[in-house]
Amino acid sequence: MKYRIAGWAGVGFLVAGCWALYFASANKANSIEPIVYTLATLTQPVVLLIHHFSVSFYWVLFANTVTYGLVGLTVETLRQKLSNFKTAHYGNSPA
Repeated sequence: MKYRIAGWAGVGFLVAGCWALYFASANKANSIEPIVYTLATLTQPVVLLIHHFSVSFYWVLFANTVTYGLVGLTVETLRQKLSNFKTAHYGNSPA
């Protein structure tokens, strides 16, 4: 289970890094399209909290990694409990 949670955290790190590369290479003369901004905000929940504060790129990477790790911990714990529930109540039958 710890490898899965580490995987979730790794995905959070990659998502924040990819958005940073995108915004660094985006044309500054054009405004950010609303759909791109919405997608960036949804995939980086920490941006909602720190939108009005000046935070370095490294803190955004760290915060997004931790956020995805916590989401992964929650999802994997619930997945494991659901699997144990099914096994306890329905057995190991393939039906």
